[in-house]
Amino acid sequence: MAAERRKSFDGGLASLNDRRMKVRQDTDAFTTRLRTVFRWRNNGAQMEGWWAHADVLSGLGPALARLHGHARPSVVIAPEARGFVVGPLVAIQAGAGFIEMRKGRSDGDYGDEVMVRSTPPDYQHRTLDWVVQRRFLHPGHRVLFVDDWVDTGATAQTARRIVDDSGATFIGAAAIVDATDGRSHPDLRLRALLRLRELH
Repeated sequence: MAAERRKSFDGGLASLNDRRMKVRQDTDAFTTRLRTVFRWRNNGAQMEGWWAHADVLSGLGPALARLHGHARPSVVIAPEARGFVVGPLVAIQAGAGFIEMRKGRSDGDYGDEVMVRSTPPDYQHRTLDWVVQRRFLHPGHRVLFVDDWVDTGATAQTARRIVDDSGATFIGAAAIVDATDGRSHPDLRLRALLRLRELH
């Protein structure tokens, strides 16, 4: 009996290792495809190719969702504009809802229907308001921040503050590209499919 249980355990462990290896191989193949399609243009990133190719677009949701797969988000939050492309793809894959994080209005008159937080000042002392509809974000939600490209982590950090204000739980951040120095905002639990250096 003990030998049979051991055999069953070993078989299950081997099956789990096989699945993990398959996921790793699929992820490696997908990130290679991301690098192949990507282009630099006038020192700027040209990401339109990621949306234009059906295989890449369809693969983004599963690939990004796997970065925090065990965290089981109930809500995905993403900033305009390109966050509105990748955020819903992840939400669908994770079986979660999607909440828009919109840039604030110039008049700054928001009322009580929204939650507002500002990014820290940039090198020119500019800040940016980000706005989320209050009625969509509640205590008990498990929130994953998603974006295509994270430069400094400031927008993700602002999203975390909004989530904290709502009483919901921030579980982490997922991006296609991590362009930070790798040490910024460790509390964000930022995971990405690519680091910036892999695109040069």
